[in-house]
Amino acid sequence: MAQDDDEKTMDQLNVEADIAADYLEGLLDIVDYEGDIELGVRNNRPMVQIVADDDSDIKHLIGRHGEVVDALQQLTRLAVQQKTGERSHLIVDVDGFLKRKRQHLRDVALDAVDEVRETGEPVNLKPMNSFERKVIHDVVREEGLKSRSHGEEPHRYVTVYMKAGNDE
Repeated sequence: MAQDDDEKTMDQLNVEADIAADYLEGLLDIVDYEGDIELGVRNNRPMVQIVADDDSDIKHLIGRHGEVVDALQQLTRLAVQQKTGERSHLIVDVDGFLKRKRQHLRDVALDAVDEVRETGEPVNLKPMNSFERKVIHDVVREEGLKSRSHGEEPHRYVTVYMKAGNDE
C-alpha cells in the first residue's frame, strides 16, 4: 500500500519525522555529540534538523561539502523505511547547512540568469547532485528562463538558457 508523497497525510509525515528524530538521537548518543533535534514539515516533506549550542562537534556531522549530512540523510531515510515500509523523502539538516547551501545555489542560479540575459548565450554550471540541480531549476523557472540537466551521475550538470523564441 505504497503512497506517493503528495498523498501522505500530515500525521504520516509527523510519524516519519518522529522515527527519524529517534534514530538520529541514537546516533548522537553513540558518537557522544550534544545536539537538539527539531522537527517539522516543509513542502510536504518531513524535516529533521540537528542543532547545537557548541558547533565544534556538530560540524563533523556536516563534513566536507556536506558529504556527512548527505550520508546521515540516506541512513535516516532507510531507518524510516524499515519502520514504515514506505520510502521517505525526509530531509535531514545539520546546523542550518542546507539553508546556507540553498542560498549559495540561489546566488549561483541568479548569476547564471544574469549572464544569459546579458549575452543571450546558454550557461553551463558545474556538476551537481539532484538536490542542488532542483534548487537551480526552481530559481531559473522563477526568473522566467529555462534550464535543463545533462550528463550522467555524478557529472550531471545544469544548462541555463533563454526561453525559445518563435523562430527556434
